[in-house]
Formats: sequence, C-alpha cells, structure tokens
Amino acid sequence: MSAGASSRPPWLRARLRESPARDAVARILDAHNLHTVCREAHCPHIHECFGARTATFLIMGDICTRRCRFCAVATGVPRPLDEDEPRRVGAAVRELGLRYAVVTSVDRDDLPDGGAAHFARTVAAIRAAAPDCRIELLAPDFKGEHAHLETVFAARPEVFGFNLEVVGRLHDAVRPAVSYARSLAVLAYAARRKAAHGFLVKSGFMLGVGEREDDIRATLEDLARVPCDIVTIGQYLAPTASHLPVDRFAAPEEFARWKDEGERALGIPCVFAGPLVRSSYHAAEQAVYTATRTGAPVRTDSLAASPMATASRDSSGMHRDGTPPSTDRK
Repeated sequence: MSAGASSRPPWLRARLRESPARDAVARILDAHNLHTVCREAHCPHIHECFGARTATFLIMGDICTRRCRFCAVATGVPRPLDEDEPRRVGAAVRELGLRYAVVTSVDRDDLPDGGAAHFARTVAAIRAAAPDCRIELLAPDFKGEHAHLETVFAARPEVFGFNLEVVGRLHDAVRPAVSYARSLAVLAYAARRKAAHGFLVKSGFMLGVGEREDDIRATLEDLARVPCDIVTIGQYLAPTASHLPVDRFAAPEEFARWKDEGERALGIPCVFAGPLVRSSYHAAEQAVYTATRTGAPVRTDSLAASPMATASRDSSGMHRDGTPPSTDRK
C-alpha cells in the first residue's frame, strides 16, 4: 500500500525558514538565468539552503532526455546547449560567495558527448571566477563512455558523484534508460581513476520505492565493492501524484542502522543516511568529513567554516537526538 503525502510522519515535516538571504539567492540565480535542482526537483531543503546562500546548479537546460519514474524534471526534446552558461554559473558562484558548489545536470543523450565538455567548461569557469571554491559534480552516466568520463575527470572536481537512485532489484524498472550494471560500471571506473585526478567518489539511493531489507543490503554491498567513498541514503518523496508512489516511510532508526552497517560492516568510509538526506544537502560537510576520515588528497582546506555547518549535527546531517535537519520537533 502506498503512503501519501498527507500521511507523512512528523520527522518529514520540514520547517519553512523565511530569510532575506533566500530571496537574494533567488534574485542572483534569476539574474543569470540559471536553473537549480533545488527548484526543478522540488527539494524540501530549498528554503534552508537558499537561506544559507547555497544552491545546486542544474546545467544544460531544464528538459531531460530520459524519464525516471521518481523525477520531477521535465522530459522531452531539449533546447540547444547554452554556450554562455558556464560563465554565468561562475559569476553566480562568485556573487553568492560560495566556498563549495554542486553542479548537476539533466541527461543530454542528444549531444555526442552527453555534455561532458560542457561540465568541464563549467568547472573551469567556476575556478576562474572563484579560485577558492571547491566543486562537486553530480553527473549523468555519459552512456558509460570512458572518453567522456575522462573529459569530466580531467576538470578535477573535488567530488565526482553519480547516483544509483534506487536499489538494484528495482533499478531498471524505475530508471529504464540506464541499466544497474552500467551505473555500477561508471562508479567503478571513477574509483579506478580517482587517484590520478584527486577526487572522491560518491553515490546514493532512496528508500520508499518498494525495496526489501535484502535489497538495501545488496545495494550497499555493491557500492562497497566499487568502492565508493561517500554514500547517501534518503527517503523518497513523490513530487506529484503522477509519479512513482511512495511505498513506505522509513523511520530515522532504520536509516541509522543502515549507516552503521555500511560503515562498520561493509567498510564504506562515510554513509550519510536520514529521512531528509539528499545527495547535495550539506555536501561540503560530507566532503570534509570523508577527506578527513580517509586522508584522501582532496582540497577541502577552505571549507572549515561552511555556512551550512552546524555544531548540533553529526556527519550524517542528523541532529544529535536522531531527528533529521529541517524537521519540526515540537
């Protein structure tokens, strides 16, 4: 039986935070005609993140060539690539004063390289505009083509991320345009190349799409074998009634258990798990924590005072009393 939005448990009730900074971020993004996954994917953290002057840039347009059953981003025929977009992303990063920028994209199967060169140009533009800013890429799979992945790796982001999104058993039904096997192969290739380029490898998936306990464990085992440096696990929230329905709401205690199993039993350096955990949420803290814990040669020196850092949260983004951030705990 699916769980509707009206039956959401209290730990999923995000607070809306009014903030002048939130409006300023929106104005800067609009002035540069930029898209964010915060808006396009209906992220529950948009008020908090915009209020802290952070955002996740969505490049290469707002129309995807693939149709995943959970995703709020529009599907169709994309517009031609905006060659000036990398410069505008760099300018926005500078104006926002970001020390850590996350860049993701729609899938662009219409482009010969899937947009790999555009990703690389965007990283270069951010470096030129804001040299101290660290960069995380949440990339598409580029159809598994090593040459296109190398184009992105050569840009030297601090973190290369590619999300599985759902557990292995359900993956191909929920994401029909990309196979689970190819997704793991992309991550494994990134893991083999990370030492040469100096980045962390990151992936993540959601609970609440019909998975069983053995599915979750098997997927964590697959990510441990990659091996991934960072894994995020969050709760799936259907963006509209026409999307894949929510099967269940996993309790905070279950997320804590999977974090423990992933790190202690399987040896994944860092598992960030919680009902409202998202791949890009507190991404800077995830990178700092992982680099510190693993000793990876990743530049995180400028991030000690990240605007999203909060002493009352642990490495998973959870409050110390076990409830997720942005949750009404009255």
